[in-house]
Amino acid sequence: MKENLVKFEKPPITHLKKGNKGIIIKDMAKKNYILLISLIAALGGLLFGFDIAIVAGTVPFLEKHFSLSEAQLGWTVASLYVGCIIGSFSTGYLTDRFGRKIPLIIAAAIFVVSSVFMGWSPTQNMLIVWRMIAGIGVGAASMLSPLYIAEVSPANVRGKMVSINQLTIVIGILIAYSSNYFLSGIENNWRWMFTSGAAPSLLFVISAFFLPESPRWLISKGKIENAKIILGKTISLQKANDEIIAIQANLKSEIKGRISDILKKGVAPVVLLGITMAVFQQISGANAVFFYAPKIFEKAGMNISDQLFQQILIGCINLIFTLVSMQLVDRIGRKKLMLFGSSFMALWLLVISIFFHFSFFEGYWLTIVVLAFVATYATTLAPVTWVYISELFPTRIRGISISLATGMLWVACFLLTYLFPILIENLKATQTFLLFAAICFIYFLILLKFAPETKGKTLEEVESGL
Repeated sequence: MKENLVKFEKPPITHLKKGNKGIIIKDMAKKNYILLISLIAALGGLLFGFDIAIVAGTVPFLEKHFSLSEAQLGWTVASLYVGCIIGSFSTGYLTDRFGRKIPLIIAAAIFVVSSVFMGWSPTQNMLIVWRMIAGIGVGAASMLSPLYIAEVSPANVRGKMVSINQLTIVIGILIAYSSNYFLSGIENNWRWMFTSGAAPSLLFVISAFFLPESPRWLISKGKIENAKIILGKTISLQKANDEIIAIQANLKSEIKGRISDILKKGVAPVVLLGITMAVFQQISGANAVFFYAPKIFEKAGMNISDQLFQQILIGCINLIFTLVSMQLVDRIGRKKLMLFGSSFMALWLLVISIFFHFSFFEGYWLTIVVLAFVATYATTLAPVTWVYISELFPTRIRGISISLATGMLWVACFLLTYLFPILIENLKATQTFLLFAAICFIYFLILLKFAPETKGKTLEEVESGL
């Protein structure tokens, strides 16, 4: 029996040792490496989410501390996005000139310094100045993190890896909401809310030093061996050689990108589509919910404690459905998710508008519909827009185009953030949410007509198919 048992077990063990076992271990190592560097780069997304959300909890206290009007409140909150515009526009040049790693480290350092100085600003004007400086870091991270992850990830997992950036954004939002809730009862609460961002920012600064440079950028600078080493850690050597050849061929067939290139025939429509996606992500109404949830629920008669707790619920739903999106983006595809999202977001916004029109605030129905809206956004427009932006543009102008698209995204975000308190006071909540519903429906029609599907394609294949 012993001999029979040995003879029975030996073949599969030998087979695993000589064949599949070694391959599986190598594949797992490559996957873990891709995941690790994507997570580090995506810390920029976490701080991005933290910085844009932390102000929501400070709104009731800032209004009281500085005696702010609706317009002053809008400007204080929206000032961050002035810096975001500057950061995203300027970072495109820096990434094409100096690579992806150095600008990421600079952005991380900005997060650390600005978090402390926002928290302990003596006047409203100083708070606004430091929010603008913080915005430079947010704007830089908003384009750098997805760009970097897209360039180091293989095509078959790129959507999921880029979605990690959105995952960390919503984790940052949830951390900010939780921080606001637990700090709301202490003295100088709003100051500590802002300052709490310094800890994760310092972690990002340290971690960013360990990131490798983007292989695509290295190849564009003629550093082929360095690129091959990095690619060899994420894909097989044969695939790495094939990828280098494809990237080199792509670069040789193109002239070095200039700002004027985005106006050329065949390029301008793609850039315009990317800008449209970026802008509509911001004016869809989701950020009004994320940034001004306390004011929305205040209109429904909730006290401050309940308002801040509703934000934690929003943050939790946002996180859960971002995880759902990560499982769907490489299976269902980018376009189908975006079409689903824009249509159902229009529906939920219409229902919210009806609730406010008829003052239907009994029970938790408003909360349920708001959470359904957030869930839809978190599964579709929020992460998939970043995937699209990271994939859509031609190689020679990718840095410039992503910079332009994210710059316009922040212009749209600034306008929305500044105008929402004014809109909800003057147009009233009913008309405000009806306007957002119409915007989402228009976006659905644009996507249906013009958006391509990029699922499962290399960046070079996406470019050749446009």
